Amino acid sequence: MKTVISQRADRVIGMGLNTLILIGVLAWLRVQELKASPQDVASARAHLQAEGGFASRLAQAALDRTTHVVRYDGSYLRIPYPNGDVPEDMGVCTDEVIRSYRALGYDLQRLVHEDMKSHFSAYPQQWGLPGPDTNIDHRRVPNLQTFFKRQNAALPVSAKPTDYLPGDVVTCTVSGNRPHIMLVVPNPQGEGRPWVVHNIGEGPKMEDLLFEFPLTGHYRWLPKP
Repeated sequence: MKTVISQRADRVIGMGLNTLILIGVLAWLRVQELKASPQDVASARAHLQAEGGFASRLAQAALDRTTHVVRYDGSYLRIPYPNGDVPEDMGVCTDEVIRSYRALGYDLQRLVHEDMKSHFSAYPQQWGLPGPDTNIDHRRVPNLQTFFKRQNAALPVSAKPTDYLPGDVVTCTVSGNRPHIMLVVPNPQGEGRPWVVHNIGEGPKMEDLLFEFPLTGHYRWLPKP
């Protein structure tokens, strides 16, 4: 026969498990609420000008990425240069930005490499490399942040939704201190907080996550032809 203490312990454990299950269910529902449906993506497209400027076309390119199946994989691979890419069915958050810009004719692999080759000391040195590496440099969030800053594309980070426009690039930290990067796209409703396209582990998705993580950078790089 169980003692009173063991019976109480069982009740506490049971309550703890029930609480964890409830928290997990609520978290799952919250994630589903933040995800975009195909109808949401179509609505976001409708709020972009069909023949708009660079920013509008960049946001369209980002929305196009949501139709691709990409497994989250940041493995170091040797790739061609310039216009090199890892296999199309793999990638991380930076690859969505790279592929979106490349769809408009701008190769961040080449552009970042050329700038790093001339100004290597201006870029983060945390990887202990003796010089630029065309295989990986452009696929690292801190390097893209530095490149955009050096292009005079940095804007203030704020908590005002109206400060963020389709085609903007934002960076943040997830899981404590891991750098992450996203592209801003329209709210499917046409007003309110903008949404983002990014790959945070499940492939390129459009989600209502602009302010879900601590923002570390805001960039509007609209290169001129």
